[in-house]
Amino acid sequence: MSCPSTIPATDLIIGVDEAGRGPLAGPVVAAAVVLGPGAPEGLADSKVLSAARRASLDPLIRQSCHWGIGVVDVEEIDRINIFAATMKAMTLAVASLVQARGACVVTLVLVDGHLTPAGRVAEWAWPARAIVGGDATERAISAASILAKQHRDALMHAAARDWPHYGWERNAGYGTPHHLAALRDHGPCPLHRRSFAPVRQALLI
Repeated sequence: MSCPSTIPATDLIIGVDEAGRGPLAGPVVAAAVVLGPGAPEGLADSKVLSAARRASLDPLIRQSCHWGIGVVDVEEIDRINIFAATMKAMTLAVASLVQARGACVVTLVLVDGHLTPAGRVAEWAWPARAIVGGDATERAISAASILAKQHRDALMHAAARDWPHYGWERNAGYGTPHHLAALRDHGPCPLHRRSFAPVRQALLI
């Protein structure tokens, strides 16, 4: 993992990333990862990896690293907005990791993007640094991006069995032409985000 020169490599560094800010349906998911000595090679931004490669890396990360997952559901996304929900999911992910690991001191949480939950979520209790493009440059964030993506995709694949019209097993809830056409034809289901414009518009049809 790439670390600032002022931080000893032995200190506890957590990488955090999210999946699902943009979709019209389903939860937003975040993952937090501390790389273990057996962390797999080939970690990268989940968006540039093939589905098969992500699927092969996911269990290797879970087996060799400390990790936590945070999920914020559709009702809360609509209540507090997607940005706040994303910050909360990141907080839940780090809290889950810290709780599972036991007594530890977190030196720094590296968060993919422009902003961190520090000062934005009351429960956030760790030093943090935002890194734009961190999912491509920081291995711990890359690992988190893979876990978050895989976890959310699994949730959407399961939901697709209950709501088959929308093609979530293929589009993961994003606003693809097929998904938008299904919204027009069938209307939204309980897993759609009413605060998102295409879903609001479908409610008016």
